[in-house]
Amino acid sequence: MNILTSQSINNFADWFLQTQEEGGFILIDKYEGITSNEVLGIIKSHTHIKKIGHSGTLDPLATGLMIIACNKYTKLISDLIIESKAYTGTIKLGATTKSFDRETPEESTCDISSIPEEQILKSADKFHGKIQQIPPLHSAKRIGGKRAYQYARNNSDIELEPQSVEIYDFTITKIELPYIQFYIKVSKGFYLRSFARDFGNQFNIPSYLYSLRRVSIGDYQLNDALTIKDFTTNFQNFKENQYTSK
Repeated sequence: MNILTSQSINNFADWFLQTQEEGGFILIDKYEGITSNEVLGIIKSHTHIKKIGHSGTLDPLATGLMIIACNKYTKLISDLIIESKAYTGTIKLGATTKSFDRETPEESTCDISSIPEEQILKSADKFHGKIQQIPPLHSAKRIGGKRAYQYARNNSDIELEPQSVEIYDFTITKIELPYIQFYIKVSKGFYLRSFARDFGNQFNIPSYLYSLRRVSIGDYQLNDALTIKDFTTNFQNFKENQYTSK
C-alpha cells in the first residue's frame, strides 16, 4: 500500500510520484474549525490530484484522523467506510444545543448536582452492543434527496428514523462535572452527537457533545497521521526540488 504517514513523510517524493501513477492514501490529523471537504480542497489545490475523497466525515468542531484517498485509491473508500472507528471526547451534562455540539448556543440548562458520580460510572454499562439510534437533525443524512441539516436550517419539523448501530467499547475515562470524558469504539453510521444526547437522557437531563477526536479507523491510527501543514510544506519542498533539479 502506498500510504503517506508521519513516519514516511521523508519519502514524500516517492509517495507522490506513485500516487500520480497508481494512487495513494494520506493519513491526516484534521484540526478544529475546518470541514472535511475543506481538507480535500486544500490538498487538491496544492497537488492538482484529479480524484480525491475521504473515508468518513468529521464535523467542523471535531478533530482527528481522516484517511484521504487519491486517484485509483478512491475505489477503496467503500472498504474504509465500513471499518470501525474509535474516538475520545467530552460530553457536557446539564445543557444542550440544537445541534447537540458547540456549533449552536446552549439552551435548556438544568442543575445536575444531585447526580452522584457512581451512578454516572455505572451507566456506562448500558452503552454496549447493538442499539437503535436516531441521527441528529443537524447531520449529513439524506432525507428525500436533501441533507438533514438543510431541513434544520429551515426550521423544518421532521423526524428521523432510528437506525441500527453498534458500540464495541465504551469507557468513561474522567469525570469533572459537568464534563464527562470518554473513549468509544463504534460501527459504521454511528452519530456521536446523538450518543451525547442519549447519555444525558438516561438521567432525564439535557446534554451535548462538547469535544470529539477520532483516534482510529480500522487498523489506521491517529498517531501515524500528519497535519495539513506538514503535508503542504512537504509538497512545496518537493516542487522546489523538482524545479532546481531541472
